Parts: sequence; structure tokens; C-alpha cells
Amino acid sequence: MNIENTQIAIFGLGHIGLPTAAILASNNIHVLGADINSTLVHNINNGLTSFDEPGLSELVKDAVKDNYLKATTNLSCAAEESNVMIVIVPTPINNDKEADLSYVVSACESIKQGLSSGDLVIIESTVPPETGVKVVKPILEESGLVCGRDFYLAYSPERALPNNTIYEMTHNVRIVGGYDKASADKASELYSYITQSDIIQVKDITSAEMVKLMENTYRDVNIALSNEFALICEKIGVNVNEVISAANYHPRVNIHNPGPGVGGHCIPVDPYFLIEIAEKYGMDARLLKASRGVNNDMPRHVYELLLSQLDSGCVHEDYRIGILGIAYKGNVDDVRETPSKDLIEILLDDNFNVVAHDPHVDKSVIESFNVDYCQYEDIFSCDCVILMCDHDEYKSIEPSMVKNNFIIITRDLLDVERFRENGVNAIAIGNF
Repeated sequence: MNIENTQIAIFGLGHIGLPTAAILASNNIHVLGADINSTLVHNINNGLTSFDEPGLSELVKDAVKDNYLKATTNLSCAAEESNVMIVIVPTPINNDKEADLSYVVSACESIKQGLSSGDLVIIESTVPPETGVKVVKPILEESGLVCGRDFYLAYSPERALPNNTIYEMTHNVRIVGGYDKASADKASELYSYITQSDIIQVKDITSAEMVKLMENTYRDVNIALSNEFALICEKIGVNVNEVISAANYHPRVNIHNPGPGVGGHCIPVDPYFLIEIAEKYGMDARLLKASRGVNNDMPRHVYELLLSQLDSGCVHEDYRIGILGIAYKGNVDDVRETPSKDLIEILLDDNFNVVAHDPHVDKSVIESFNVDYCQYEDIFSCDCVILMCDHDEYKSIEPSMVKNNFIIITRDLLDVERFRENGVNAIAIGNF
């Protein structure tokens, strides 16, 4: 691959696509980002980013200034002008918990229109196994070109942690699966310009698709296990975080932390892709379904913890609840699949008066959840405060700040016993 003459098109400029584009462009590679969001494209062409990610804004600003990064809303044009196309678009689930591949299909339809002999197409979007060979390949071959003869096709799952994306992209091991060996080699060469770590080739595209789903499903199942432990510990008066910490001293044990649910664009979604393919082949995927059920039920469990402390005569409309943390995890602004949204909906359905605060999430996003934004110093005057997110800013919460002496702690961030010793009714998941 003559990288100096390579034009790369990135389809999808979100939390993974834009960092990928910026890292490649920082290596003096010409990158054309393609996205249907005109505001996002406009911002990028002006050297601006639309979400928080350490180090990203500087990379984008410099890459645009040096003329190595541009963005467009014309996806077909991006394909025509490029000889490497990387698809990093969302793959949500529909109401039936099946993969919505419409964004992937749309990107591939655009690529098909500009596909030329010798081009390399890489899919990074998380997809059900066999999507590459049974969905992507047939669409691209509608161009009249033949995969493996006229163009290259590979799959490489994105694996990066929000708030540490740039470092992880440039230091994590990369997995690559190609339609054939030549496709895998071409893709591996490209990723050598992104990561300093090893690039591992697996047998084929379907194998690489399976890798990503196994990684995130493993984590979902482990979190469900820890949440089950938490529910048991509540019944027997045991602090779940203490016993998990002790159990993890065992050299072959790695129990995850319990919490109010699982959020983000990967872990609560990807297991459904495996469930879908399993059912297609006549399997039931019982463990995966059970784990999803446990984790999906945790916001309701937080609600039940609240109800357990209220008098039967409590008038919900007059009872003010303050939610600390709207993001799905600590120190990010990402609210995709956040458990806080589910909890808020449950509380509003029961006519509670709900307000919320999050130092990382815009006020407009918070208010889009049908709650009022509340200043940090004011939220502690609520009848009950529910800590839903482990932002660093919340580590300094003191018992004296909780004016009405009732807090529900869903993350292992605060010392529950210290709150209790200071007269606060502190309820915690796994420590009731």
C-alpha cells in the first residue's frame, strides 16, 4: 500500500469514526470523513469537535489545518474519491431486539457507487456474525466487481474506551479478519498506521465479527453475575463490594462491579446480536438472555430500594428526587443506553418530581429526558438523592451535604458506612 497516494474515506464520524479519522490524518494520510449529519461535518471542516474526548480536539484542529482531514455529507462522492473505505456507523437494536443494519447497508450502498478495482473496504461497526459475507459482500458486488478478485474486504472491530479512546486506539491490539489472505494483509497494513501494538489476524471476517461480540457479552454476563451477587448480599446483610474485592484476590477470579444497569453503545446491545444468530440456528442462548434480563432490571431495583424507604402515605407529586449522573458511566458525556434514562422513566411514570445534574452532560440533553436540570449545590436539598454515575466530581460528596438525610448509592464511589455513621439513611446496591 502506497500510503502517500492513499485516500481514506471514513463513513460515520461519531465517537469512534472521528478519532479514527483524526489519528490517520495525524500520520499525514489524506482522510475524507463522510457523515449525514451536516452540523457535524460543518464543525469538523472548521476544526471543531461535537463531543468530549481527551486529545481529540487538538488532533482534529491540526489535521484540518494541515489539509489532511476534510468532511462531507456526500457519501457516494467520498467513495469515488477514495481507495480505502472504513465503515464505522451505528448498529442499534430495534424493538424486537434484533440488529438494525440500515446504517451499514446505507453506507455500503454509497460505497458500491464509487467502488473501483483495487479498493479496500473495511467494516468496523459491530454486527451480527455473517453480516460481512451475507450482507456487505453482496451489496458491494452489485457494482459488478468481485470480492477477492477486484476489491478487498475485511472486518476489524473497534475496541476503545470512551474518555481514553485516542490512547486505546493507538495502543490496543487490533483484530483483523479478511475475506481472503490478501484482504487481511491489506487491512493489517493500514492498521499499522493506527496502533503501535500487535495486529492479530483471525481466520476470516465472521471470526473477527465474533471476537467483538464475545468480548462484550463476556462483560455483560459478568456484570449480571455481580448484580445477582448484590441482590443476594442485600438479603443477608453483606457488603457486596467488600466481598467482591476479597474474592478477586483469588488469582483466577475477576468479578466485575455491580451497578444500576449497563449502558453505552456496546455492552447492552451486542449480546442481542449473538442471541439473534443463535436463534437463527435453532439455539436458545439462555445464559445471554438471562444476563440481559438481570442487567435490564437493575434500574427498577433502584426504584424498589427507594419505595422500601417511603411511608405508604407519601405523595409522590410532592416528593422531589435528585438524580446525580445522566451519563452511562463516569467521566464521559455519553448517554447512549444509560440506566439513568430507564430510572427516570420509571419515576416519572409513578408521578415523582424528578430533577437531575451531570457535570459532563449538556443541560439540553438532560432536559430531553423530561426532567429539569438542577444545579449541583441545589440537588442535595431534594427529599432523596440517587447517585447513578461515578463521575470524579461526585467523589467529594460529604454526609453533611445531604440535607434530608436520604441517599441511594448505586456505584462503588462513596463510603456508605461513613454516611450511616453521620446520620444519613444511605442505601446502596448490594449493601442494604
